[in-house]
Amino acid sequence: MDTSIQNHVEHYVHDLSNPTAPGLCTEMLGVADEACRAGDFDLAAEIYSSQLAEVEHTDRGLCLRKADALARGGRIADALDSYCIAANIQALKPDELQILVEVITNTIRTKEQCESKNVSVGCNSEVRCFESDESVEEHNLDLFSCCLCKCLLTEPTTLVCGHTFCKRCLENDLKRECRSCLLKTTKSPKQFNVDGLRVNVIISGLIDKWFNTESKVRRYWMEGEYLWEKQDLSNAMLKFNTAIDQEPSIGRLLAQRAELCMEMKNFSQAIKDGDTMCQLRPLWPRAHYIKATALRSAGSSEEALQEYLFCAALKPDWIAVKLEAQKILSHMFSSVFVNDGLATSLPACTSRIKPTSLLSSLNTIIPRDGTKAGCSKDLTLSCSKIKDGNSQLSENVNCVGLSSLFIPPVLKRKWTENSKQSEPPSKQLKEDHVFSSAVVKRQVPLQLLDNADFECSLCMRLFYEPVTTPCGHTFCLKCLERCLDHNPNCPLCKENLSEYLATRAYCKTLLIEELLQQYLSDELTERRKVYEEEMKELSNLNQEVPIFVCTMAFPTIPCPLHVFEPRYRLMIRRSLETGTKQFGMCIADELKGFADHGCMLAVRDVKFFPDGRSVVDTIGIARFKVLSHGQRDGYHTAKIEYLEDKKAEGEDLTELLKLHDSVYDQAMAWFTSLKDDMKNQIISHFGPLPVKDPDPQGKPNGPAWCWWLLAVLPLENKAQLTILAMNTLKGRLIAIRRVLIFVTRKRPR
Repeated sequence: MDTSIQNHVEHYVHDLSNPTAPGLCTEMLGVADEACRAGDFDLAAEIYSSQLAEVEHTDRGLCLRKADALARGGRIADALDSYCIAANIQALKPDELQILVEVITNTIRTKEQCESKNVSVGCNSEVRCFESDESVEEHNLDLFSCCLCKCLLTEPTTLVCGHTFCKRCLENDLKRECRSCLLKTTKSPKQFNVDGLRVNVIISGLIDKWFNTESKVRRYWMEGEYLWEKQDLSNAMLKFNTAIDQEPSIGRLLAQRAELCMEMKNFSQAIKDGDTMCQLRPLWPRAHYIKATALRSAGSSEEALQEYLFCAALKPDWIAVKLEAQKILSHMFSSVFVNDGLATSLPACTSRIKPTSLLSSLNTIIPRDGTKAGCSKDLTLSCSKIKDGNSQLSENVNCVGLSSLFIPPVLKRKWTENSKQSEPPSKQLKEDHVFSSAVVKRQVPLQLLDNADFECSLCMRLFYEPVTTPCGHTFCLKCLERCLDHNPNCPLCKENLSEYLATRAYCKTLLIEELLQQYLSDELTERRKVYEEEMKELSNLNQEVPIFVCTMAFPTIPCPLHVFEPRYRLMIRRSLETGTKQFGMCIADELKGFADHGCMLAVRDVKFFPDGRSVVDTIGIARFKVLSHGQRDGYHTAKIEYLEDKKAEGEDLTELLKLHDSVYDQAMAWFTSLKDDMKNQIISHFGPLPVKDPDPQGKPNGPAWCWWLLAVLPLENKAQLTILAMNTLKGRLIAIRRVLIFVTRKRPR
């Protein structure tokens, strides 16, 4: 017998009625207890039997220990004898039947695992063969199902993380977090909260178009749920009935109507709905649970027990269901031994609770070692010797309930008089496995598929990286960003999106992205190709460089920028997206728009403000000459060539080195002579004066201290531009020396 029930039930030892009774051996009982822990249940049962034979009066606790050991060893028939003896002494408590219920449910599950494995092609796991319909459904939800309610998305609402759920499901979800990525839906700002989100217009329209009937059914269904919450039960039932009339095969809808019927005391209809659910989805635990609850409420405890047992077999960790089964079993065992004064033998009564169907089904399980279970060696019904005088029971006891309760419900529920006589119940069950495992996924009707349904209302092209705003409208990511550069309102409904803009949480709407990939893959590939070509063109700084027209910039010198104009927001964003993180800086020119020379800047860091403005930390890296002027999407561009200094050699180099040292000393003297507050301001903005370079011609742009000095000296932009454009270090040094002489003379003494 498979002892896997030990995973669900700890070893429990029943208390003895009289621990000091003559004949009891503590050491032997300890050995039996250890045998149970080790899984040797046959040995434990033999020890308990020998101890029972030694005592004068039957010990109830010892009978229960023996019954548990026999049950766990697979000897169900013998176990029932011992349970009956214990019940005859004193009514069984539900907790005392925990092992029996575990064994029965585990036996049903193990048997069907083995049978399903034989008929399931390519099944590598026993658990997979008898997998609950609930877990199968969980892993096979289609694109149009809500992960919370497992039904068709209704009023689909997209969270800021990009995952979509039913709006009502989000409102009722106590966890208040996205079940896919665990994003907290209660976090600020308000627009991130579920209450601040609107229905996704695109997805809602697509679902209504593609699944019109099911969508209407789901709305009736949800209206019924709402009325039920308001305790308007009659109208809620009307809504459920209308929904079921249009789509009678939705298990969850039938389940809710059955629960409502039970609340309205209409148990017969609840049982009918339970039957329908079990036929539609034989391996759905909730279907059997609802049917069991309805049956029990209607007074059919025996039939309810069968459903509880099968439900527990499908979902072994459902403790509440097992407890219900234990309660019913306890009551049924007790009812067998109600003494009306008419005597009958205990074996006669116990034989009626152990039908052949039970023994043939529960006792043929192949255990892990491949041998037959223990009770196959002895199917003879026998009772232990009862030495007390109370062995006579009533003859008019109705044992029909206990005679049928142990027949595995999986073997009875489909085997009716109308079933094909040539096919055994197990064959019927195998067909159920095939049916329940083949979860039907929704498919979009191809005749209703239209590219126009996936067009961005801003660029009029197929969605690329679709994002959904809190107001429920969907756009291409790049299109939305460009719109928000100009105005913090939704381009369609004009709702203020300042809080959404502040977070910059532009996550793709995953459902729309997946629909595009699945149904418009060719069009999406073409759209992606166009986008990649645009990005490639933008990243080619040899062909066209974006130009920021603002101020003078110099190589190696930091240049912080406050970006607020929409055109430059776009330019900075593109430089980051393409990965170049570079753009040109030029001063303005009245005739050409910007000067003919400038400096390339590299972005080191960007900090965004809530309203979309940003502070961009850049540093100069190279000088360039403008070859042609241009524009793109509102900002300037240029074709350029980079400038490098011409190197001096021979006597010219010697003269250059002397000039370099002389001007550096002159610059140091000037900077040292400045007042402390002025020096501190310069250092805080530009940093300290760079050290003298031992090889002034070692870098394409010359020594860094020259550019530092040019940036801090009080010169007009045009004068700075003239020096920036020079392609010889000697020329720049001479110009800087002249400026130093001028500012030194002008400085007040």
